[in-house]
Amino acid sequence: MQTTSDHGLRKIQDMTRLISLVVLGLHSYYCCYHAFETWQITGSITDRLLTVLHHSEIFENFHSAKLISIGFLIISMVGERSRKDPQLTYKTGITYLLIGLGLYYLSYHVLSIRLSSTTAAILYMTTTTIGYILVLSGGTWLSRVFQQKFSNNDIFNRENESFPQEEIVSENCNYLSYKRIDENQYRLIIEKEI
Repeated sequence: MQTTSDHGLRKIQDMTRLISLVVLGLHSYYCCYHAFETWQITGSITDRLLTVLHHSEIFENFHSAKLISIGFLIISMVGERSRKDPQLTYKTGITYLLIGLGLYYLSYHVLSIRLSSTTAAILYMTTTTIGYILVLSGGTWLSRVFQQKFSNNDIFNRENESFPQEEIVSENCNYLSYKRIDENQYRLIIEKEI
């Protein structure tokens, strides 16, 4: 059963991922503007937005927008829920994360290759997107491993197992019983065991 706070957390995660994707999309639009112009996908609104963003600190450096995008992606992965899975290991998550970060940050070399602007833009955006997806997969994997490692002593069993039973033996000489007096009346009797 999903509570209100879980639903709110999911909405916040989705919003931060959306912000991350919007920043990455604007970065691709900014860096590959000539290709978008060739494809006739530019417009007056996006050009004005690009002019405003050009004077902001987001696009001051080539990697700053990519760093902001990855930062929002990491924030969205912090609260990721985990299922009980014994196959979750650090090794797989770190592998995905390192390959993804390598593709994500080294994709700018594609723009320096002597290709047509449209081919370079397609290769750059494809490499960046694959890197982004691998970072998302590896980060989610690691977040689940961390959560599973640190929540081993879950007394409320959020994994939908049975509720833990009392295991302490209680010694008591008294016991309660009901004795029927009439058809609709019962009497509570406390008896001592001898």
